[in-house]
Amino acid sequence: MRSRLLIRGAEVVVTMDGARREIAGGDILIDGGVISAVGTGLSAEGAEVVEARGCVVTPGFVNTHHHLFQTLTRAVPAAQDAALFGWLRTLYPIWGRMGPQDIRLSTRIGLAELALSGCTCSSDHLYLFPNGARLDDSIEAASEIGIRFTATRGAMSIGESKGGLPPDALVEDEAAILKDSERVVAAFHDPNPGAMVQVGLAPCSPFSVSRELMRDAAILAREKGVRLHTHLAENDEDIAYSLENFGMLPGDYAVSLGWTGEDVWHAHCVKLSEGEIDLFGRTGTGVAHCPCSNARLASGIAPVRRMRDAGVPVGLGVDGSASNDCSHLGLEARQAMLVARLKDGPAALGAREALEIATLGGARVLGRSDIGALIPGKRADLVLWDVSELPAAGQWDPVAALIFCAPIRPRAVYVEGRAVVQDHHLLTADTNRLNEQARAAIARLAD
Repeated sequence: MRSRLLIRGAEVVVTMDGARREIAGGDILIDGGVISAVGTGLSAEGAEVVEARGCVVTPGFVNTHHHLFQTLTRAVPAAQDAALFGWLRTLYPIWGRMGPQDIRLSTRIGLAELALSGCTCSSDHLYLFPNGARLDDSIEAASEIGIRFTATRGAMSIGESKGGLPPDALVEDEAAILKDSERVVAAFHDPNPGAMVQVGLAPCSPFSVSRELMRDAAILAREKGVRLHTHLAENDEDIAYSLENFGMLPGDYAVSLGWTGEDVWHAHCVKLSEGEIDLFGRTGTGVAHCPCSNARLASGIAPVRRMRDAGVPVGLGVDGSASNDCSHLGLEARQAMLVARLKDGPAALGAREALEIATLGGARVLGRSDIGALIPGKRADLVLWDVSELPAAGQWDPVAALIFCAPIRPRAVYVEGRAVVQDHHLLTADTNRLNEQARAAIARLAD
C-alpha cells in the first residue's frame, strides 16, 4: 500500500474548488495517490512530509493539444517564416523519414519538457505513421516519463492527388485507419478514475481526411466511449478550404458530421464565427487554445474571452514543437493572457483565469473529472512552484506571479502522489541523454 504524503506549509494552496479558495500556509494530505484533506495544520501522523515553504501549490497543468512527433523538427530553417499550409508542405517530407524510434524519442523529449513546466497530463495528436510507426510507440514512451497521457489516434487519408494537403505517401487507407482505431482503444484505453492512459480518435483535419472518415470516426468513438479530436478553423486558409470544398464554415461542417458535444474538442478555433461559438457553448464542445503556435504561424488570436463567456470549455495546448518550438505550459498560459488582452483589452483575461484554463479548464476539455483541482477525492496531481527564486523576486501576489512572471520553475511535480520532478530535476529520464539522442536523430533525418 502506498504511503501517506503530507505537503506542508505552502505559501498558498490554489485549490480550484468551486469557491476558488486560496489557502495561505496550506497543507495537502495524500493517501494512495488521492487527496484526502486540504487545509492548515493537518496531522503528519504516518505520513512522509514534504516542506512547501516558499512555494505556491496548484493542480498540475493539463495540455490539451500536442504533436509530440514534431519535437525533432524544431526551428527547421525553411519552415521558420511560413504560414500553416506552407509550413506543413515543408515539413511533411522530413516527418516521412521518421520511424518508430523517432516517435518514441520525440515523445520522451516533449513530455520531459512538459513535466518540467508543471504539466501532469498531456494529450497527443499523432496523425502520421511512417515506416512502421504506431500509436503504441508514443504510449510506451509516455509510460516512461510518468505523466498522464491521452493518446489520440490521428489519421490522414486524402493526399495531394485527391485534393488534400499531405503527400500521398503519408496517407492511409480509411478502412485500415478504423480497424487500427478499434485495436488501440481495446489495447490501451482506461476509462476509470486515475487512468494513466486514455485513447481518443482524431482524424487530422478537414483538409486531410474525407467526410466519410470524419463521420465514421465519430460513430466509432461513441460506440467505444472515447473522445473525438481534430483541428478546426485554424486560420484564413482553413476557412477558405472549408468554404470551397464543403460550402460551409468549419463549425457547420463539424456539426453536420456529429463533431459537436461534450465528448469532442477541437484545436485552435481561431476563426470561429459568433454563431459557431454559440453552438460550441450550447453543446459543450471543447477548444484547445494554442496561443503560441497561433502567433508563430500568424494564424490570428482566438476569441477566448467570447468563448468563455458563451460557456465553451477552453483548455491550453502547446501544439507541436515545430510550430511552437517549446513545450512549456507556463509560457502558454502567460501568452494566453497577453494575447487575450491584445485582442479585447487589459481586463480581458486575468492571471487567475489563465491559471484556471491551464488546470481545471484543460481537465474538463479532456473529460477528466478526477483531476484539475486540489480537493478531497481528486487524484494527487500537483505542482510546487518555487516563488522564492529570482524570477519571482519583488512580486506582491504569488499566485498572479505564476502567470505574470513566468517562467517560474516547479520545485516538485507529483502525479498520482508520485514525484516526477524533485528539486527542479526530472526523476524519470536523463535529460542530457535525451539531448544527445536528439542530436543524433536530427543528423540522420537531415541526411
